[in-house]
Amino acid sequence: MDVMEAILNRRSIRKFTRDEVSRRDILKILEAGRWAPSGLNNQPWRFLVITSHDSRKEVLEQCTKYGHIVRAANVLIAVFLHKKAKYHHEKDCQGAGACIENMLLAVHGLNLGAVWLGEIINQEDQVHKVLGTDGGSLELMAVIALGHPADGGSSSRKELSELMVEPFEA
Repeated sequence: MDVMEAILNRRSIRKFTRDEVSRRDILKILEAGRWAPSGLNNQPWRFLVITSHDSRKEVLEQCTKYGHIVRAANVLIAVFLHKKAKYHHEKDCQGAGACIENMLLAVHGLNLGAVWLGEIINQEDQVHKVLGTDGGSLELMAVIALGHPADGGSSSRKELSELMVEPFEA
C-alpha cells in the first residue's frame, strides 16, 4: 500500500466484528510501533497487549468514558513510556505519538481497524491498578482499541490554508 494512500484513507474505527485478530497481525502492529523514531533513539515506549480472553479487559472498560469501544475491541494495546528510558518529557511524548501512529497505519495496512483512546490517561492510576502495571516506572500514553472493522469510519479535515501560520508560496 502506498504510504500517502494509507495516511489519507486511514480512519478511526470504533465498531468491530467478533472475528479474532491473529497473533501474527498483533506482532506486526507491535513491530511497526517499535520502529517509530525517537529522540536519541531511546525507544522509551513499552506495550501491554490485552485480548478479549483477558479478564482485565472487562474491568478496563470502567476506566474510560469510551468503555463501549473497549468492550467491542478484540485487542487492546496499552502504550506506556518507560520513565527511566526517557530523556525529555515532551520529546518522548512526541515519540510515543509517532509510535502510536505507526501502529495505526499498520492496522490499516492489515485491513483491520483501530482507534487511539487518549482520554483514558485521565484515569491513569486506575488503569495501572486494573492492569497490574507499575505507575512508578510506566507512564500511560494511550490505549489502542483494534479489531476487524464493522464499519468504515468517517472523517473530515480542515483546508490546508486554515492550518498555515503564514501562506506557503512554492
